[in-house]
Amino acid sequence: MASEDPTPRPLSALEAVRSRRSVRAFTAEPVPRAVVEEILAAASRAPSGSNIQPWKVHAVAGAAREALSAELRAAHFDPVDDQAGAEYTYYPTQWFEPYLGRRRKIGWDLYGLLGIAKGDREAMAQQHARNYDFFGAPVGLFFTMDRRMEQGSWLDVGMFMENVMVAARGFGLDTCPQAAFITYHRIVRRHLAIPDSDILLSGMALGHADPDAPVNRLETERAPVADFTSFHGF
Repeated sequence: MASEDPTPRPLSALEAVRSRRSVRAFTAEPVPRAVVEEILAAASRAPSGSNIQPWKVHAVAGAAREALSAELRAAHFDPVDDQAGAEYTYYPTQWFEPYLGRRRKIGWDLYGLLGIAKGDREAMAQQHARNYDFFGAPVGLFFTMDRRMEQGSWLDVGMFMENVMVAARGFGLDTCPQAAFITYHRIVRRHLAIPDSDILLSGMALGHADPDAPVNRLETERAPVADFTSFHGF
């Protein structure tokens, strides 16, 4: 009787997309640089207007990651820190439905899994600080582009980032895109030598999901296709 092939079956494109999730607890198992490079090479097949490929990536691990995380966490807990301040507004200034309801639901679902009670601001702050440790992931990715680019290039970088997350699934890895870093872009750019001519768009944690972490049991809902699609001519 032939022995079973120990090599995991690669995920199909649909399986990779459907299994993508934002993981908020990782193991310390390292991710080799060669794997990171393969993920980024695959992601670079993302479309961009006139093939301008506006994305830039700063990958951080090891001692460089530890030093960056330490300063970010210190700034997060410093009430008079003067390095905070995002360069762009991620969320709307005035919330409205259905987006407000969705945001509240995932927040309370997440805090419920973590045992954080409503109004416990200290526990919420501690959980938010986990962003700056990449939720324990061994690799952090930062996405930047030349700030002279216009809105079309923001779309291009978004598609590139989605490719990174889907390609990571092909290697059995998980990710968490993190806008939390834009608040401390000055610290990030100093550690990673990001020039002022580039804008920090997002960070991302990359690694192996911790299967035992309660927070990774979070199930996010998605609206059905009929809620967001109008079909014409079918």
